[in-house]
Parts: sequence; C-alpha cells; structure tokens
Amino acid sequence: MCGRYVMARAAGDLVALGGGELPDEGLELRPNWNVAPTADVPILVERVLEGADAGGGGTVRRELHVARWGLVPPWAKELVVGSRAFNARSETVTSKPTFRSAVRARRCAVPVQGYYEWRTPEPGSKGPDGKAAQKQPFYVHPAGAGDGEGEVIWFAGLYEWWRDPEADARGEDPWVLSASILTMDSPSHDDADPVLAQLGELHDRLPVPLTPEAMDAWLEPVKLGSAEEAEALVGRMTAEAFDVARGWALRPVGREVGNVRNNGPQLIEEREEPQGALL
Repeated sequence: MCGRYVMARAAGDLVALGGGELPDEGLELRPNWNVAPTADVPILVERVLEGADAGGGGTVRRELHVARWGLVPPWAKELVVGSRAFNARSETVTSKPTFRSAVRARRCAVPVQGYYEWRTPEPGSKGPDGKAAQKQPFYVHPAGAGDGEGEVIWFAGLYEWWRDPEADARGEDPWVLSASILTMDSPSHDDADPVLAQLGELHDRLPVPLTPEAMDAWLEPVKLGSAEEAEALVGRMTAEAFDVARGWALRPVGREVGNVRNNGPQLIEEREEPQGALL
C-alpha cells in the first residue's frame, strides 16, 4: 500500500517531467516530506478542451492540478469517506462502487519522489535490547534520487469531483477534487531480482508505478465502455509495474515518519536498521 510519501518538487518541475501544462500559473506546491491521506497532493490529468466528438476528437491537454488525497465519489454524503479511500486495489477497482466509475473515465498520475513503508518483523524476533522487535520504516525511491532531487515516480491514480453541500449553502466554491492511488500485489520475496525481492519482503502491497508509455495510455481521456475494458487497462498497468520498480532503491529511516507532525528532509536520511538489512 502507500500511506505516506514525499513530494517536495515545484509545480513547474513536475510539469516539465510529466509533459504537461499549468492551467493555474500561480499554483505553488508546499514541500511535504510526510504526505498523509487527506493532504493536498499534485495530480496529472489529460483533458479534452475543445472540439470533442463521439470519435474521441478534440484538443487534448495534460495539466497539473491539486487534489485531496482520498477519493470521494460523487454519491458520498460526507467528505470523510475519502479518508478510507486513499488506495484502490487493482483487483477490485472495476467493481467496487467507490472506484468503478472513476477507473472508466477519470484516471490520473500521482507524482511522488519516494514513499514510506513499514516492514513487520518476524514473529518472536528480538531487537538489540532483547525486547520484541518493532516495525521498521523504509524509504522507497528511484535509485540515484535518494536526496529528494531528480527523477520522480508516477503512480497510477484515479480522481473524482464531489460537491460539498455545506460549502454550497455558504455560497462558496463547493467542488472538491480528490484522488486515490492504485495498488497491486507485491513481488515475491524470493524474486530473482534483488530490488523486487526487497519490495516483496517489505510489504504485500505495492503502489502501481507507470512507465512513460503506460502513463500515456492510462491518462488518455476516453471513457471506457465496460468494466472488461477497464480491467484490461488496469491489467496492462500492473503487468509493466515491476519493470519500473526494478529501478528503485530502499533504505531504513527513522520512526519519526510515523507522526504526520514531523516534516522535513531529515525524514529520508538513512538510519541504521537494528534488525539487519533486507534480503
């Protein structure tokens, strides 16, 4: 799964990396080294701007927007629904009511510089102090970009618009843009590739990363005609995901990442892992 991640890049950098545009030239992203569900996050979408027709014609533009992390479907009664929908399982995304409409028509890419995952110790294992071993957080990031600069990961995501009735009643802008990250089964912990094996040992779920070609297909602003078409597209994304993940690196970090009040580049600094290195 993906429950915390890092995004400290400027909006202009993300637009350059993702090949998009800024519809709001004044958009500023606050650096966040501990992004948690319900926070504002950047997402990349493609929109048909004009001349749309039944054959899919029209001018298409890739844009960077800011969304609330945690998808809120249009039929939700309250915004809090999104706090439980920050990840969408690839195996059920086409059938689960919260996500099935979005996966057919409203797909996005979520840029991250890296994400945090917690490894659960083996039952009965002990720490250096002789006490029961604790979970150990790791920072997963593109190899060669461990300092938070350079390459980013683009995760497959979904987005929705939700109308807030309370804001509407106050005469304020009622529209809330929200997003979720697609996840899949992790690689096997005994995979022949050392990075994939590490990811498999770390957690049983993996956020779905996109190759450049897969991102083009995922972002294409067409409404899929059936759940079967959506399943085929999701299947293509998950089939290529491990190719991206092979280019990642992992390192142990401090347990401070578990508290959302802690923020700053010190969170991704490597810490000695008391329980030993990953496989």
